[in-house]
Amino acid sequence: MLAANAHATAGDSFEDRFPQPQFADRFPTPSESLAQQVALAPTPSQRKVRAEPVRVASLNPTLTLPRQSEREELTTLVSMKSSAFPYFGTNPRSEAPFLNITKGDRKGHRSYGGRVYWQDETYNDSRVLVHVPETFDVRKPGVIVVFFHGNGATLERDVRDRQLVPQQISDSGVNAVLLAPQLAVNAADSSAGKFWQPGGFKRFMDESASHLARLTGDPKSAQAFANMPIVIVGYSGGFLPTAWSLDVGGATNRVRGVFLLDAVYGELDKFASWIANNRSGFFVSSYTRYTKRRDQELIEMLRDKGITVTENMDGPLRPGSVVFVQTRNGITHRDYVTQAWTEHPVKDVLVKMAASPQLTRIASAPSPANR
Repeated sequence: MLAANAHATAGDSFEDRFPQPQFADRFPTPSESLAQQVALAPTPSQRKVRAEPVRVASLNPTLTLPRQSEREELTTLVSMKSSAFPYFGTNPRSEAPFLNITKGDRKGHRSYGGRVYWQDETYNDSRVLVHVPETFDVRKPGVIVVFFHGNGATLERDVRDRQLVPQQISDSGVNAVLLAPQLAVNAADSSAGKFWQPGGFKRFMDESASHLARLTGDPKSAQAFANMPIVIVGYSGGFLPTAWSLDVGGATNRVRGVFLLDAVYGELDKFASWIANNRSGFFVSSYTRYTKRRDQELIEMLRDKGITVTENMDGPLRPGSVVFVQTRNGITHRDYVTQAWTEHPVKDVLVKMAASPQLTRIASAPSPANR
């Protein structure tokens, strides 16, 4: 009909444009079957050759239609008060106000590199990228992945479209959802904003529970999300909010894994302390030559504490696993979220986590309220 209408002329009548369907268009002839006219995509359980005939009309039809998914995959942006920005507190490095530059009515921040970024352009986006795979089931043990992006990034252009973080979550097959807060917008600045504050990470996770419950269509599931284990992934400049969330965030008991992607630029004491005090979780840091020196320094700190360190990703992830893996020359920092020691490393770590029976029980344990 659409094709006919597209080629219609001014003199065509309504009947010319939209002809009435004939009986033969609706029902098969004696030499045809309904299956010849309608091609249904088989589900995995239906990929067998049917031996019995298909009845066209019957009180008990033998043709089983694929069950419709109750919920489609969801990737959206949600504004959250507890996200990193806006932030009007102090910089813990100097105890000075974070917004330390004024020009007329505008306030800004002079970054570590000396460049001034304005609050209304760079530190005013409270949105969080939320991704819920189609297969996610809140009634089953699950995990929340929190992704802290690097410098010069936006959620849509970089985290979603270039680094494919939501896709990696879905492709892993793990029962997981994604939260990725916007940090400094498209700026060479690693500031953590509200994640600098004591309890800031916990407030963020508490607020996210109600949003996730609403987005998955079950308001009663907020309690399940509020107790769900967490895996933090920090890329590049995302090391700063990761470190402070582990140190003062207030939700350390829920964090079951930390994964750093070329991100050990500092705060080594915070990472070493979390690893030493949380032996039921895992820690993975993969790195290029840009962060090699700091990663090697952190390795020595951990070995001095008597903590076993593995320097490859060949084995499974277990409770207490501490893994450092240097990637080969030619791997670029910019593409590291999609190409590290393997393609799509976020997916790979989640798959390895889920493959370990011990970690699966730890990272997927239902909350006490749901037992």
